[in-house]
Amino acid sequence: MNALFARHALLPEGWRADVLLEWDARGDLSAVRAGTDAPAGTECADYVLPGMSNLHSHAFQRAMAGLVEKAGDTRDSFWTWRELMYRFASRITPEQIEAVAAQLQVECLRHGYTGICEFHYLQRDPDGELYANPAETALRIAAAASQSGIGLTLLPVMYSHAGFKEQPLQPTQKRFRTDPELVLRIVDRLEGLRGPQLEVGAAPHSLRAASGSQLRELVAGMPAGRPLHIHIAEQQLEVQQCLDATGMRPVDCLMNAVEVGARWCLVHATHLSEGETVALAASGAVAGLCPTTEANLGDGLFPLAPYIGAGGVFGIGSDSHVSQSPVEELRWLEYGQRLARQQRNVAVAIEGNDACRDVGTYLWRQALRGGAQASGRAVGSLAAGRRADLLVLDSAHPNLDGLAADEVLGRFLFCGNDNLVRDVLAGGRWVVRDGRHIDQDGIARRYTQAVRALRSM
Repeated sequence: MNALFARHALLPEGWRADVLLEWDARGDLSAVRAGTDAPAGTECADYVLPGMSNLHSHAFQRAMAGLVEKAGDTRDSFWTWRELMYRFASRITPEQIEAVAAQLQVECLRHGYTGICEFHYLQRDPDGELYANPAETALRIAAAASQSGIGLTLLPVMYSHAGFKEQPLQPTQKRFRTDPELVLRIVDRLEGLRGPQLEVGAAPHSLRAASGSQLRELVAGMPAGRPLHIHIAEQQLEVQQCLDATGMRPVDCLMNAVEVGARWCLVHATHLSEGETVALAASGAVAGLCPTTEANLGDGLFPLAPYIGAGGVFGIGSDSHVSQSPVEELRWLEYGQRLARQQRNVAVAIEGNDACRDVGTYLWRQALRGGAQASGRAVGSLAAGRRADLLVLDSAHPNLDGLAADEVLGRFLFCGNDNLVRDVLAGGRWVVRDGRHIDQDGIARRYTQAVRALRSM
């Protein structure tokens, strides 16, 4: 039996002192006992948190992060960025996809993510042809996760159209082309990989890229309970196009096409009407928020306060990977709301929200809940039967020195830019020690080689 003694640990019921955490060879927590003594020889830590789930990732975009921050000849927007991304996506090979994904996952682990949901839409080769194994590139993402040790939810993407009313794909989108039948074939090919560290769901890319009938066919063909993710209402132009094509706003349109419930994650959902906000919250689906990417692309701000007020579930993701830190996502989730509302501590200043008045603790715990739900994996809390995913914070850092437990998350999320994650356990395996990943140098070397080759093409 493996064990860690935490002087302070964030458990489902809140912070508790003197907690013994034990996990088995499978990587599941087998016992969590508070108010106990440390057995002789057991490793000890001061502050222990559940690891966070990153609910939205396009791994290949890590290689282009920070390289598209130059003004173009016209007004830059999400749509001009998208054309640059397409050109980059047209060149990357399966081997490079694996190398880039592994590097991204290492960075996510080092900053406190212990699981990641890969919204994976590079299914075809650069000529638009299927690989001999249609799951080739998805398997590369899984291989990267085996190297890094991160938990993974693989979401092969259905991408059939360039826009509403089933517009044909553009030449730059030929690598993405899939339909319900192909996505279900890929899901079937990945079935043997499923286990405690890896789940398989699916992702209609967006209402632009998948018709209502295709949505229904994909949902009907998926095994019950598997995660389903979709981009939605990210940009105002998308909302207007949806209104023009269907007479409905995007979330209303999705809910009219299929039953949306707890297995769904609606990524971004930035531009919602009041009615859509309430409907999304009532559905039990997760709002997948990616504040650093949404800011980088100029998307807008999610209606967080009314959504929380309506009882909505949310989680966070790093999307295009301009950041790999859950601290930065949650900090900017809150800060964006403060700027828009000219108010402080917005996430906990909701009428009727009296369960937690500490904004850092509230955000971390709610994002744990939403991320676990969106991943479809037994993660998100330090409890027996859940995966042994946890973070040990660096209590020797001045920011954490001598803090009471209920002060820790406020400092962790809202003070400075040093990475305060010291050690990371993912699926019962120590993958980060003293801030370094166990294969940090080897994975970085393969990443550097891949990016150099991409830039020379």
